[in-house]
Amino acid sequence: MKRIILASASPRRRELLQQIGLEFEVIPSKAEEKITKALPNEVVEELALQKAQDVATAVEEGVVIGADTIVWHDGHIMGKPKDREHARRMLRKIQDSTHSVFTGVAVLVKGQADDMALKRHVFSRETKVHVYPMTDEETERYLDTGEPMDKAGAYGIQGAFAAWVKSIEGDYNNVVGLPVSALYQVLRRYI
Repeated sequence: MKRIILASASPRRRELLQQIGLEFEVIPSKAEEKITKALPNEVVEELALQKAQDVATAVEEGVVIGADTIVWHDGHIMGKPKDREHARRMLRKIQDSTHSVFTGVAVLVKGQADDMALKRHVFSRETKVHVYPMTDEETERYLDTGEPMDKAGAYGIQGAFAAWVKSIEGDYNNVVGLPVSALYQVLRRYI
């Protein structure tokens, strides 16, 4: 089996890879994210590829996985909140509405020293998330958990925010941060 490297420090992505039984190591990317695309699927693919390429330069061989997730609402990217007030504004926007979560994945397969050819597979997935209305009190209680602060869109579907998720269309794991079933279908070609 080839060496698998996750180019992300995300604990959620680690958990998802562990869930499907993969053995891997973590080497977080230190690349500065540069967005040059406009469409959400292209943005996440571009960012995932930047992360994977950054880590691939540091290893001689292996399968490097880069990923990036954004929340897309009303034609805008909602990243991670800067502070509590920013998180509050984000939650007010997505409550009682529908938004999309896009995750881009880049898989770079780097060969042995005598075969430095690099294979790459880049893709993205979209999941629509329908959210129930939230009262101001519920919003404040959710903010008090601290959960929104390190997550795109200011929520984690796998945590307390599950109380307001009306339904989803697509892959639940994509919203968590990695469409592991789609990723595994790519990885099985190389591992």
